[in-house]
Amino acid sequence: MAESLIQFHTSGGPAVPPPLAVYVHVPWCLAKCPYCDFNSHPLRGKLPETEYLDALRRDLEAGLPAIWGRPVETVFIGGGTPSLISVAGVERLLQDLRTLLPLRPWAEITLEANPGAFEAERFRGYRAVGVNRLSIGVQSFDDRKLAALGRVHDGAAARRAVEAALTLFDTVNLDLMYALPGQTVAELDADLDVALGLGPTHLSAYHLTLEPNTAFAARPPPLPNEDTAADMQLRVEQRLAEAGYQHYETSAFARPGARCRHNLNYWEFGDYLGLGAGAHSKLSHADGIERQARLRHPRDYMRHAGRPEILQEQRRLDPADRVFEFMMNALRLTEGVPARLFQERTGLPLGAARNGLLAAERKGLLTVQAERIAPTPQGRRYLNDLLALFLP
Repeated sequence: MAESLIQFHTSGGPAVPPPLAVYVHVPWCLAKCPYCDFNSHPLRGKLPETEYLDALRRDLEAGLPAIWGRPVETVFIGGGTPSLISVAGVERLLQDLRTLLPLRPWAEITLEANPGAFEAERFRGYRAVGVNRLSIGVQSFDDRKLAALGRVHDGAAARRAVEAALTLFDTVNLDLMYALPGQTVAELDADLDVALGLGPTHLSAYHLTLEPNTAFAARPPPLPNEDTAADMQLRVEQRLAEAGYQHYETSAFARPGARCRHNLNYWEFGDYLGLGAGAHSKLSHADGIERQARLRHPRDYMRHAGRPEILQEQRRLDPADRVFEFMMNALRLTEGVPARLFQERTGLPLGAARNGLLAAERKGLLTVQAERIAPTPQGRRYLNDLLALFLP
């Protein structure tokens, strides 16, 4: 690591605010998947769409002073299953965002959808009201694997949803999972055959993990062993590279020009305002960086939206936390990040991360140059070991 990069610590925030994104959380699903640890709730009865949109508006109005005047580069409507919201509801949401925020004319606006809540006409409506990127949670095209994952759709419905999306949107992401219960490499290949045959512009491929407080953690299904799972990861990387997808982040693969700008903002330690039940925010100020988390339960969120008690958590990041959080995000990027980005986004000199950087270099997990910080192939393979070197 170049000694010229080692400077004294500072404790303020970034000199110039980073790019700003908005995340909107829709917390309902048709059913709770046994592997899911996101803030999602099975829908019982009618969706309280109007009440929730009213709450989102109040939440946004209350959050404006923290981001006043800053242009919004991307919007991501996630969940849960946001495609449960009607076209009219999404139109109202986007109108509220455009009315209250300086949303860039070229902003990337993503909406997540599940095949189980799929209608071709609804997709067409979302496109008409301003959504320009669709992300479809397929997970697998194998009916038995989908049943094991607790998904409400089958493989045929997944294919129909992706085909319809590709006729309407220039940019479509497809979520796949591997190392599924009882899955073989041949079965993974079959999923990849279908996915690549459909030809989405972006693919996200996730290793199934048993997260705490999920049904799978309490009653683990039979999963492939570590060696087979590692072979599956290599297979995904190999086949997508052969098909012309760039592996730009741990789990993300894109055609040239189709990288997800919203997620890149996360990984490059940009700012984001989170709206909705359980949504998180990261906001930079001249005197530091703040994290927020909103109340998780939809009922509580709707009751308190617009009032200070909506925030379940609010804290400033100390320098050690800023170092770790920057690296936790940036080192997921295959190509790493420009070295200057560390100070631009954390408000700290690169020397604040010196110990971790030197240790990672010695272990062969990282390359640190005056121009760029990037994980090595070994660092990408053992990412958790790399990140542990930066823990506060």
